[in-house]
Amino acid sequence: MLSNAPKLFLESLIAKINHAVFMSSDDLAQQTKSWAKWLTPGISVKRWLLLSMTGIFLISLGLSNLWALLAIKHPITLLSQLLALIDRLSSNYIIDICAIAVGLYLACWGQIRSITSIFQALNLEGHQNLVDILLSHHRLNRGHKIVALGGGTGLSSLLRGLKHYSSNLTAIVTVADDGGSSGRLREELGVLPPGDIRNCITALAKEESLLTRLFQYRFAAGGGLEGHSFGNLFLTAMSEVTGNLETAIAASSKILAVQGQVLPATLSNVDLWAELDRGQFIRGESKIAAAKGKINKIGCFPANPKALPAALRAIESADCIILGPGSLYTSIIPNLLVPEIRNAIANANVPCIYVCNIMTQPGETDGYSVADHIKAIDEVCGEKLFDAVLVNQTAPSQQAIAKYVQEDSQPVVLDLEEIKATGRQLILADILDEDPQTHHIRHHSPKLARALDNLVCKINCTKKNQSMQFDLNNRDISNYLIPQSVFSTASK
Repeated sequence: MLSNAPKLFLESLIAKINHAVFMSSDDLAQQTKSWAKWLTPGISVKRWLLLSMTGIFLISLGLSNLWALLAIKHPITLLSQLLALIDRLSSNYIIDICAIAVGLYLACWGQIRSITSIFQALNLEGHQNLVDILLSHHRLNRGHKIVALGGGTGLSSLLRGLKHYSSNLTAIVTVADDGGSSGRLREELGVLPPGDIRNCITALAKEESLLTRLFQYRFAAGGGLEGHSFGNLFLTAMSEVTGNLETAIAASSKILAVQGQVLPATLSNVDLWAELDRGQFIRGESKIAAAKGKINKIGCFPANPKALPAALRAIESADCIILGPGSLYTSIIPNLLVPEIRNAIANANVPCIYVCNIMTQPGETDGYSVADHIKAIDEVCGEKLFDAVLVNQTAPSQQAIAKYVQEDSQPVVLDLEEIKATGRQLILADILDEDPQTHHIRHHSPKLARALDNLVCKINCTKKNQSMQFDLNNRDISNYLIPQSVFSTASK
């Protein structure tokens, strides 16, 4: 591939030259008209470009004069003869050196002011330096290609932290939600639920601008508007205008300057169903948790929804795949009920990491340990789909535990032997975020993102050092991809 690089570059260069030489009269007129716009009064660019050109001329004049004095005694051009005459009048190099110095100053000043004028026009808020923006853009563009699957608040929290490490992010979001504003829109208009997608779009927005806050605004009154969020209504309307939810998400992402991409797992109208231990059959995502029974089996209608092709391409090109965090049965597993997504993850030659919940969820995972979460995913997938499980290592406060006990929730138990029996590698990290006032517990977005980014960096470093010593199809990263010293182990 490297040997073809010069050839490809040459072909590209020849194509550009041919386009410039054989440009049609209409194209030439259009290009000339475009260039002429730079001469429009009031854009604060022409003066600085002219100043730069003056500086470049003075630099050229000074260098040419010095060259004529030091290298040639017999001038060969009219310019050299003129410079020689100037030299005879000056009798030293002071004029030449001054011309170069003044030229450098004018050229640099003109370039700086030109770039500043353009930057001020593009960056309306103006609270960042241009160099900081360029460095951040360069760093984020070189970030890892990470695909995160889930839904609810857990996925959006993860994305809010990851966007500071990479712009090559893809969120694959479940579309099985049938509660709240999303459920009402789904029932009344027959559209796919936009709620979880809206949360992910706003989480990946570059800045928490007024428009981002507007997307999250929820109407508190009004006959048909009460309870709806503006973002849900906007995505629903955009779906009607553009034709489907995928194009509506792409258009909305451009408006909010989203860093990465958000994709629905499928464009099929999916309904979850669950069989409980009491023999009940429950249909509907919001009704499953409300039934408050142990889930024996879970599936969806239609049984084999077709995956979005863009989601499959993102998984195939990923450096790392992340499942969760989020509700086990209603946020994470629904994505894995799409056979093509499940198969794409299984065939991916990159590490796949499951981020386990910190607390159990009433009606879904009552009394579940970490190993129980792993086994539930394995049972749905019929195979070992992920390589490692990331678990919080910081204990909640007693006040938080007491609060959650009243809500029939408790910390997810870390059962080491059972986890080991599943064949997964355990990764412990401090990723707990507890509100000191309300004692509400969630994953700490920056800490979780930092832990995952460091993990992917160390995986890639190990792969580079052992590029010929492992078989990625094995998918047991504990043996060859990551040395044990990289991770916090349970014994520590």
